[in-house]
Amino acid sequence: MPNIKSAKKRVLVTEKKAAQNKMIKSALKTQIKKFMAAVEAGDKETAGKLYPETVSAIDSACSKGIMHKNNAANKKAKLAKRLAAIA
Repeated sequence: MPNIKSAKKRVLVTEKKAAQNKMIKSALKTQIKKFMAAVEAGDKETAGKLYPETVSAIDSACSKGIMHKNNAANKKAKLAKRLAAIA
């Protein structure tokens, strides 16, 4: 455990930010799973509604630095391809 005040603060801030990042990442994974479940079920209507929400979640994670922009683009392209396959 650090003794210096600034080091103690950094520990607290880092823990808080790590928790926020984990929450965002977890919500993103859940959103992607919902979309993929709709695609696997062949439900075009639900998948069509979930696609913009999923893309928005990916963009949000990308803008917050949780995910690299190329990784985000890759995921969005794969999701679009899956959506097009059932349409």
